[in-house]
Amino acid sequence: MISVRRAGERGHANLGWLDTWRAFSFADYYDSNFMGFRSLRVINEDRVAGGGGFPMHPHRDMEILTYILSGALLHRDSLGSKTIMKTGEIQRITAGAGVEHSEFNYSLTEPAHLLQIWVTPETTGLEPAYAQKSFVDAPVGRFTLAASRSGRESSISIHQDVDLYIGKFTDQTTDFKIQPGSALWLQATDSGLSVNDIPLVAGDGAAVIDEPAVVLAARGAAHFLMFDLK
Repeated sequence: MISVRRAGERGHANLGWLDTWRAFSFADYYDSNFMGFRSLRVINEDRVAGGGGFPMHPHRDMEILTYILSGALLHRDSLGSKTIMKTGEIQRITAGAGVEHSEFNYSLTEPAHLLQIWVTPETTGLEPAYAQKSFVDAPVGRFTLAASRSGRESSISIHQDVDLYIGKFTDQTTDFKIQPGSALWLQATDSGLSVNDIPLVAGDGAAVIDEPAVVLAARGAAHFLMFDLK
């Protein structure tokens, strides 16, 4: 079964400095039908205006991933990290027992476009930690493993049995076999992808349950994230 979460059906808020679309319930947006998908709790598509950002605020017991689609963010946290996140980079914060951080657009004039992703960890009270890696050169024509529990294939390690892939394909079709008991969530960042002949536009998400495999087709260039949730 494939259920599509259309981009325009997501929760939406525009705060001036932040224009955000929420696939799942978050902050003041609540929908009992969309509380997450397995261990995937949040996917927010954020556009942060030049000079705008999130001031220092706390988190705990969550794996927080940020994927920069365009622009750059300046990150600071209570662990002493101070970094610039650029296009194509993924950041992971293990909030664990508690951490504070801030994220501000590094540019005063150009917007930053990103996906904010929360994954519920397997264990609470973990030691807070930070990691960051660039995937801007992820090759076209195959899946690139960006995050995993084991950190295999030079991916970022996370405290949950989830494989996060970056997909970049151009005018081609590829199959992805789904292991028994697993489910997929696909998040399209442009409008070039279809899954089992179902077209997705930018911002669409698709939950795949009880399928042995999916056929992913790129019409022109397709860029997306795929979560393999155990």
